[in-house]
Amino acid sequence: MNLAKPPQAIAAALSALLGRERFLTDSQSLQHYGRDWTRFAAPAPSGVLLPNTIGEIQAIVGLARQNGVKLVPSGGRTGLSGGAMATNGELVLSLERVRKISPVNQAGRSVTCEAGAITAQIQQAAAKEGLMYPVDFASSGSSQIGGNIATNAGGIQVIRYGMTRDWVTGLKVVTGTGELLELNQGLIKNNTGLDFRHLFIGSEGILGVIVEATLALTDPPRNPRVMVLGVRSMAALMQVLASCQAQLSILAFEFFSDLALEKVTAEHSIQPPLQERYPFYALVEFESTSATAETRALEVVEACIAKGWVADAVLSQSESQRRSLWRLREDISETIAQWTPYKNDISTTVQQAPELLRSVDALVSQHYPDLEVVWYGHIGDGNLHLNILKPDGVSVGDFQDRCKGVSAHLFAAVQELRGSISAEHGVGLLKKEFLRFSRTESEIELMRGIKAQFDPDGIFNPGKVFDP
Repeated sequence: MNLAKPPQAIAAALSALLGRERFLTDSQSLQHYGRDWTRFAAPAPSGVLLPNTIGEIQAIVGLARQNGVKLVPSGGRTGLSGGAMATNGELVLSLERVRKISPVNQAGRSVTCEAGAITAQIQQAAAKEGLMYPVDFASSGSSQIGGNIATNAGGIQVIRYGMTRDWVTGLKVVTGTGELLELNQGLIKNNTGLDFRHLFIGSEGILGVIVEATLALTDPPRNPRVMVLGVRSMAALMQVLASCQAQLSILAFEFFSDLALEKVTAEHSIQPPLQERYPFYALVEFESTSATAETRALEVVEACIAKGWVADAVLSQSESQRRSLWRLREDISETIAQWTPYKNDISTTVQQAPELLRSVDALVSQHYPDLEVVWYGHIGDGNLHLNILKPDGVSVGDFQDRCKGVSAHLFAAVQELRGSISAEHGVGLLKKEFLRFSRTESEIELMRGIKAQFDPDGIFNPGKVFDP
């Protein structure tokens, strides 16, 4: 591991600003804060900074700029593209202590929170007031809202509520010059020129650091119920999606492969939901506001069975059963982490999702016939998660090299369907060499120009998204 230390001048200034308890350089802290959930690169920061206030963040940025030191903004570090990794002696700027959640604004149906606030805690604060922050995903208990915004996180209910971008009404950001910008001020209507808020949403920390956000809230769903359906093909899965959308108030429509189900049920000693095994499973969550709604859901399933699209199904009868069925989907990523999977988070239009899966699955079968492949994702919004599991006895480096050798072919298939090489995890460190499959050279050059405006000295998150 690189044990580089920050320059003496900035180290002394940072120690004076933060004290030794909030300026960490020990090996354990560097390893802990220097990485996200990515496991294909080694962390090598030179220090970890733990500011308590926005003012301290501005001071840190000023010192970094004066001394030519690079900064990697760090939230809950739950990302899967290496976007929060410090691999070359950078300073990690952790937001975990900048985490205040203000009282919910009932009239405005909004909440303002600092960037280090945990997603689940924001959801809980909204729920106490009878409202909901609807962007949700398996890592909500540890992810931070600043990181969610910086990656425009999606999750399990995009089909109903959209992405993080759709819920951010205001931002405070510190740019690469140390300037604090307040963007949109929580306004619902504001047509006064360019909206820089949307440049920072999904920017992956390359323009500056998000320090505060104002989020819109909504009403929680009424009596959500969950069905798990056994499906024989992706084409059939899409027919089921269309039927459910036409007749039910859908909150989520997820899918996972039989191997994904097998891994989760074995790891957590969970009973499989259906008596037999099927190639794919759909998890459908819908609002059941009356007995009529539940009857309608059962009629939809019966019609899908009659047409041969669905082989078997189960419907939750209680809140505990609903949560148990959700575990089959939400526990997949954590379960397969032990195999250090090579992940690809790809998307296309909803109607082309089966073709994308067929095309990519054919490539994977051709090049990795000896490897286990786990599929799951948010099929209701065209987002597929491909996970190739590392075999025992193979080094991480050799496994990554083997998988990367086929990535260009995989992303070419995505490009042919006018899809995205990264639907929700971002580009980060791992996918920047493949950015050209989703963005033109003109677009990438414009991105460089925008970064230069907000971060003229290039101190924020170097080496991510694109090369200088």
